[in-house]
Amino acid sequence: MLKHRSIRPVLLLLAQLPRAQHGLSQLKASSLLKTPGGEALHVRCRLLSRQGPAETGRQGQPRGPGLRTRLLITALFGVGLGGAWLAMRAEKERQQQQRRTEALRQASVGQGDFSLLDHQGQARCKADFRGQWVLLYFGFTHCPDICPDELEKLVQVVRQLEAQPGLPLVQPIFITVDPARDDVAAMARYVQDFHPRLLGLTGSAEQVAQVSRSYRVYYSAGPKDADQDYIVDHSIAIYLLNPDGLFTDYYGRARSAEQIADSVQRHMAAFRSVLH
Repeated sequence: MLKHRSIRPVLLLLAQLPRAQHGLSQLKASSLLKTPGGEALHVRCRLLSRQGPAETGRQGQPRGPGLRTRLLITALFGVGLGGAWLAMRAEKERQQQQRRTEALRQASVGQGDFSLLDHQGQARCKADFRGQWVLLYFGFTHCPDICPDELEKLVQVVRQLEAQPGLPLVQPIFITVDPARDDVAAMARYVQDFHPRLLGLTGSAEQVAQVSRSYRVYYSAGPKDADQDYIVDHSIAIYLLNPDGLFTDYYGRARSAEQIADSVQRHMAAFRSVLH
């Protein structure tokens, strides 16, 4: 009898449990605020509802890389692509320059030696300039405009290269195609107006003809006027010789001093002597 009396309250409580659960489900969220601890529970639920899966704390999924990290990765990737492109471009230019140099060598320009006099009367030959970079121009002292302009451009190149630390000196040379008027004294007066290291070379008609043929230089004296003055028509180009004394490149009137100086520096960087 005692056992039945102790079980009966429990059974009554179990019978009323579904009705209690139904009543709790009908409570509004605002009513929770009135219960002890209800406000904290409501605020916590609201905060969690505003957070994404990556922001739910250590128990959620790990967060991805931030904006700064993504920008840094993108920048490094761009720098890598840019560096590779520049390297490919430099290699392409080097190969093009090498092919051009080989083609010019096969043209047999500047082969053989020459024997001339400088503007101080000293005998000069091609071997005297072995071991030096040389910029060479053919013209004449009575030229009204083209020769002075080209010689001025030539010495601008020399000065630009002189200003670059670590580069070897370039020897500027001016060879006349008018030996009848351009003797040693005339050459000395002329070259002093351009550069202190500009070397003027002259010689007999036969010597000038020989060196001109060697460098494929065309020249022809025009008719004389009433004052016995005349113009010499000639090729217009600046020649570059490497330290082996070999013809390496040439530059026409359309090339600027900056372009020529840049080309000379590239040739210097790529130069490998074939005489050693």
